[in-house]
Amino acid sequence: VSLLVFPFLACWSVLHFSQLNLLYSGFTDILMHSLFFSLSLSFPVSMFLNTLTPKFYVALTGTSSLISGLILIFEWWYFRKYGTSFIEQVSVSHLRPLLGGVDNNSSNNSNSSNGDSDSNRQSVSECKVWRNPLNLFRGAEYNRYTWVTGREPLTYYDMNLSAQDHQTFFTCDSDHLRPADAIMQKAWRERNPQARISAAHEALEINEIRSRVEVPLIASSTIWEIKLLPKCATAYILLAEEEATTIAEAEKLFKQALKAGDGCYRRSQQLQHHGSQYEAQHRRDTNVLVYIKRRLAMCARRLGRTREAVKMMRDLMKEFPLLSMFNIHENLLEALLELQAYADVQAVLAKYDDISLPKSATICYTAALLKARAVSDKFSPEAASRRGLSTAEMNAVEAIHRAVEFNPHVPKYLLEMKSLILPPEHILKRGDSEAIAYAFFHLAHWKRVEGALNLLHCTWEGTFRMIPYPLEKGHLFYPYPICTETADRELLPSFHEVSVYPKKELPFFILFTAGLCSFTAMLALLTHQFPELMGVFAKAFLSTLFAPLNFVMEKVESVLPSSLWHQLTRI
Repeated sequence: VSLLVFPFLACWSVLHFSQLNLLYSGFTDILMHSLFFSLSLSFPVSMFLNTLTPKFYVALTGTSSLISGLILIFEWWYFRKYGTSFIEQVSVSHLRPLLGGVDNNSSNNSNSSNGDSDSNRQSVSECKVWRNPLNLFRGAEYNRYTWVTGREPLTYYDMNLSAQDHQTFFTCDSDHLRPADAIMQKAWRERNPQARISAAHEALEINEIRSRVEVPLIASSTIWEIKLLPKCATAYILLAEEEATTIAEAEKLFKQALKAGDGCYRRSQQLQHHGSQYEAQHRRDTNVLVYIKRRLAMCARRLGRTREAVKMMRDLMKEFPLLSMFNIHENLLEALLELQAYADVQAVLAKYDDISLPKSATICYTAALLKARAVSDKFSPEAASRRGLSTAEMNAVEAIHRAVEFNPHVPKYLLEMKSLILPPEHILKRGDSEAIAYAFFHLAHWKRVEGALNLLHCTWEGTFRMIPYPLEKGHLFYPYPICTETADRELLPSFHEVSVYPKKELPFFILFTAGLCSFTAMLALLTHQFPELMGVFAKAFLSTLFAPLNFVMEKVESVLPSSLWHQLTRI
């Protein structure tokens, strides 16, 4: 056994010792070579640093400042245009996969497909663009603004949405059977305003030529009568909206449209059950009649006949209670506030401020105005801080917080911290466009209530302390949608600075490049002004920087004996 085991142990010990010897010798070889390399480089580096002149440091710091400044300008431009840092985006999209990062979207795709679809549906519904119920008249108001200022208050995207609305509301499949309606069907698709107006006049002229036709009074009879064909109501609508230069002219044209539209509506109402074609025609005639009556009420409101406008709106809502797409109740709320009929306003809010109905800035802020009206005349922030808020004051503050959470852009316009522009024809709920549309008509109502703006000024910013940040979830409403900025930039003119919520924080790389650019520019300036002093500082800084490395090298040299390499080679 000893003869068999001893040679095996001897061989194993020799092999093991030789491996350790090789590893140790390799490590010491690398260490000695690094020591020799560092010692050999220390003298040329020190000589190189001693030969540098102050001009080199000026050029070095100036070039670094210039490059970091260019990077800063590019990063800032990219952030303002796309809302993110270019360096951060490149690092996340290209460097992260190379470093073994995992894409969260791909890893969670199978587990969260249902949740993603729900969130997508929610975001689509939240970012839906709505027709502005208080939109101005294009010819009598928007065009007058263009004539005076030379600026276009409406964007192409906004006008294109209006053209789509007109085609949806004012056309149907049977329009090709009537020449005037066929012309108007093409007119709503025209981009050129003059071409649309010319087409409307052509449709009315065709109706004048074909207005008298002979029809038999009794079937299979020789007795004939002259029947007047109805005029084209949609042609009058287009002329009232775009050709009329004053509200009075627009009202006259809408009254003519009302006569034609009312006749078409009554005839189609009798035939609506005779087939799908007649039903579609009746739906179109209903939309035309409701639109005409609503615009006539708005004309009366513009011309100062507010009580008449309120009566017309109430009658319209009673006659067509199911047509909520026009949001006539918002026109009614504004007219009632003008009359200071606050009890009637409260009655309308009780009907439409329902959890099952979509909210709007008009509903939320009008409710806040009514509650603020009860306490605003006696409200004092100093007294409230001493004695606390009463129940009525607490209700008013909560109503303001609710309104601000729904649309946080409105207070800056009501408090005149931002300038107002003409509201667009379409708005995005909870967006800057809706805030402009609300404040444009309701700022006077807030000013009329004594102390209401003061109460709003003292309490509206407290809303943001109640909303969780980041905005994964809301407090009283759904989380604030992230798509509002993009949609508002499409709806609002370019000369308006779009209000953004929440404010985007500057990326780290913009702050870093800004600091680097400022620091290197300061070093370049100081080096140019005080070259000798900055040279002393540079040498002191470099010596301080390399002091830990020199200390480590000295300790290593003191621990390892000088003849270690010779002893290892002998082994």
